[in-house]
Amino acid sequence: MKKIFSAKRYSWLLVLYSGCIILALTDCRHGRSYFPPDGKLPMQSVEIVRFDRALLNVNPLTTMQDIRVLYDEYPVFMPVFVEDILGIPVADTAYLAQQLPAFLTDTIYGFAQTNRREREVFADIRDLENSLNHAFSRVHFLYPEWHIPTVYLFISGFNSSLMFVDDDMAVGADMYLGSDYEFYNRVVYEYQKITMRPECIPVDVVSAFLFRNIPYTSAKSRLIDNMIYRGKVMYLLAQIFSDLPGYEVMGYTTEQWDWCLRNERAVWHLMMDKRDLFKTESLVLTSYLNDGPFTSEISQDSPGRLGTWIGWRIAESYMQHNEQVTLQQLMAEPDAELILQHSFYKP
Repeated sequence: MKKIFSAKRYSWLLVLYSGCIILALTDCRHGRSYFPPDGKLPMQSVEIVRFDRALLNVNPLTTMQDIRVLYDEYPVFMPVFVEDILGIPVADTAYLAQQLPAFLTDTIYGFAQTNRREREVFADIRDLENSLNHAFSRVHFLYPEWHIPTVYLFISGFNSSLMFVDDDMAVGADMYLGSDYEFYNRVVYEYQKITMRPECIPVDVVSAFLFRNIPYTSAKSRLIDNMIYRGKVMYLLAQIFSDLPGYEVMGYTTEQWDWCLRNERAVWHLMMDKRDLFKTESLVLTSYLNDGPFTSEISQDSPGRLGTWIGWRIAESYMQHNEQVTLQQLMAEPDAELILQHSFYKP
């Protein structure tokens, strides 16, 4: 009997099939809802302190007086800035008064030019405030006992992107002026410029905050333990920033992200063949986990931190296959082999 193939039925099958593909591709990021809808999520407010503006307003004619004002108005952060960024003893205000004008106006090292650009880039920080408020509202929903940090913006002289100040945080705004900023060519490597954009600050701040508050608790120091620890935190970070594409959360370019997706199976099999997962040598761990132009254990074509990316993929697979597990339970689980086994990870 001749089969009659319905074009209409075929079109519905195609839609259904396409929908399944879309769900499969997006489930790892959006398949589960961990938070109330934004309209029902209790919003938290992150205080952003504009130490950068106060510092840039120091007058060379009244430097000593302005320094005293900075110490009075910023009693916690000013000493940290003077000692850790400028490298000057807190008590030596006379020497600080000599050096601070050069730090603010030097043109040889690009400080003056950088300070002008910082004023322009961070003239309006409403987007930054909104993003941090939303992110920390989700963090607070999961961990209401955690302190929401105050965030200081400051000028680092290309010395620091992020610092912890007791339980609060500080962002070197001059390290987020745009990947194309000319003076970065003098102070960082090319691969580091990817995340030196103002829109990268929220992810960097929350990432550092999570890694500090979710410590590594495994008694083992194998690559697999470190990979899955970092991958769990990256999975949590991706849920907090669920409106961002994965490559932005990871700090990759789209090309690097696509390389990982294309080569995921080959990378995993290479790691298995080399028995890298259970190695503890620092060189192996550094290659897979630390930032760099590439992951030397894999390929010079690969991006850095490939071990963290694979760890994230394992955590995604684990949460897809274990829908009863909460985010808090995932973060608290120290057994990397258990997570790997129950993730059914097979790229």
